[in-house]
Amino acid sequence: MIPYAAGVIVPLALTLLVRNAKKDKKRGVVVDDVGGEPGHTVRNHRFKDPVSSHWEDISTLPELFEISCKSHSDRFFLGTRRLIAREVETSEDGKVFEKLHLGDYEWKTFGETLDAVCSFASGLVQIGHKSEERVAIFADTREEWFIALQGCFRRNVTVVTIYSSLGEEALCHSLNETEVTTVICGNKELKKLMDISQQLETVKRVICMDDEFPSEASSTWTTTSLADVQKLGRESPVDPSFPLSADVAVIMYTSGSTGLPKGVMMTHGNVLATVSAVMTIVPDLGKRDTYMAYLPLAHILELAAESVMATIGSAIGYGSPLTLTDTSNKIKKGTKGDVTALKPTIMTAVPAILDRVRDGVRKKVDAKGGAAKKLFDFAYARRLSAMNGSWFGAWGLEKLLWDVLVFGKIRAVLGGQLRYLLSGGAPLSGDTQRFINICVGAPIGQGYGLTETCAGGTFSEFDDTSVGRVGAPLPCSFVKLIDWPEGGYLISDKPMPRGEIVIGGSNITLGYFKNEEKTKEVYKVDEKGMRWFYTGDIGQFHPDGCLEIIDRKKDIVKLQHGEYVSLGKVEAALSISPCVENIMVHADPFYSYCVALVVAAQQTLEGWASKQGIEFTNFEELCAKEQAVKEVYASLVKAAKQSRLEKFEIPAKIKVLAAPWTPESGLVTAALKLKRDVIRKEFSEDLTKLYAS
Repeated sequence: MIPYAAGVIVPLALTLLVRNAKKDKKRGVVVDDVGGEPGHTVRNHRFKDPVSSHWEDISTLPELFEISCKSHSDRFFLGTRRLIAREVETSEDGKVFEKLHLGDYEWKTFGETLDAVCSFASGLVQIGHKSEERVAIFADTREEWFIALQGCFRRNVTVVTIYSSLGEEALCHSLNETEVTTVICGNKELKKLMDISQQLETVKRVICMDDEFPSEASSTWTTTSLADVQKLGRESPVDPSFPLSADVAVIMYTSGSTGLPKGVMMTHGNVLATVSAVMTIVPDLGKRDTYMAYLPLAHILELAAESVMATIGSAIGYGSPLTLTDTSNKIKKGTKGDVTALKPTIMTAVPAILDRVRDGVRKKVDAKGGAAKKLFDFAYARRLSAMNGSWFGAWGLEKLLWDVLVFGKIRAVLGGQLRYLLSGGAPLSGDTQRFINICVGAPIGQGYGLTETCAGGTFSEFDDTSVGRVGAPLPCSFVKLIDWPEGGYLISDKPMPRGEIVIGGSNITLGYFKNEEKTKEVYKVDEKGMRWFYTGDIGQFHPDGCLEIIDRKKDIVKLQHGEYVSLGKVEAALSISPCVENIMVHADPFYSYCVALVVAAQQTLEGWASKQGIEFTNFEELCAKEQAVKEVYASLVKAAKQSRLEKFEIPAKIKVLAAPWTPESGLVTAALKLKRDVIRKEFSEDLTKLYAS
């Protein structure tokens, strides 16, 4: 009994001390002497001025990469799984699915990677690419992507990054606007290029990351495999041509949630500032860590994360969302997914993926039912109570017991070794954050940044276990709130200052490529020379200097009777419903209520229908049934009440949809953000009927 009591009381006492210390900790400090528009400005508590570089004599990415490779020469760096077999399976309804059997990770060391990068850089010269010309990388995330990027940097070649899921119109726009002469892509993306070859104005050369590619491509462009380019470089090496800090490293095309994508111009100094800042936030980053890379490298979140890992000597294992876990769509049953094979210690994720992890675990628990479900619910409630600060939650030996008995199998789904998760790209719900904390056993570092700020902005510290916030300013940034009186947000608001979020610092990018009008609209330079980016997001600062995102200017609609509805806020609240796979709330100023398009969660809704004895031939038919619509709507109302939404914020009518919204469908971006305008056009008839009925 005494050991058990000690196991409970000692952790409780230590926790109380730590909690009190955290409560008083200042994570962000108010800055008074700041240029530009008046506002409430906060900086990181450890750095008086924005950080530009963590290293005294390093100002560009290729310099940093070379030093890191030489320092960690013999350590594993880039890993890719070997393809053992590719099979085709046919489901009962006749649909055909490709299934992969993947082997263990095969590794390149830092030294071998540097050799590959140098060879590629020299090979670029040999195939005729000039430094002043631009290269585009148009491919899924893989080790060749990273090698090509670093090779271009070594020759001071600006890289245009393009999502592999981009549609034809946006792809043509991105390549033509930047006058790209060389495209680096995979076999799959090369086929897309060939379909629009007549519309591409400046492309001369294509480098294929795969050794085999369609022979027809060579009749349109000079087409070479990446391996052959490296071979040319090895045979005729060329000295590097390192850039300056102010040179443009990347023109990153945003995923285009509205209209055609815009190209954001990032300098080497911009990316270096973010890398330097993140290194000071995550504790004990180093050679013992292994990073799971699967998000698009064309997204600044992944590009910044991999740059950090390369700098600290960590291993990077490549995977994909479709092969990530043992139950992922493309993994052959009975074989290992990427995380099981790699056992990463660090991962980056966007909230949509973490929501799916949460929903997947809950569905499995609900499906088991009985004693297993009761045990999980009890263990989860005990740990949640502790994480919310209760003395009577599960601490000490009891925590260890639940970790072994209940949560161990869940942690194995993500490899079992995860010690830190970085979340960015969109707000993460408090419910999902707590679920991941408890079930996966890893703290989540929530970040807030944009492509325009080179992912820099704010980041929650390792010991900050609060939910709903995105942390204090990164060391590279000042974060300012300015009044937005039209929306009712003022820095004089009590108990916390509120307003539009404006970010300044050495991470703020140059602007939009060939779009001076838009650049002038959202980028400003103050009288002290600091660049500021006006985000359009609304935030509030907590007393400890941490930021919370509470709204978005573009997502606010004024209803017929004068009430303001924040579409993003309502969607975030309703998305916790187990019946929801995705949702878009729509508000028309000429009506007094809003409506919603709801993509139903297939497993949940079909499970409910089976219990109710409702017959259906396919999921689309089920979604059209009145009983199913009522069930989904009831779950939305329940979620709305849990989030304390106002009556006018709850959609009065809904349309339940069966087909998921994917980047391939063009309805969401590669970062899984809604393309509102596209969705409105696609479902205009349904929205009209909702208001007419």
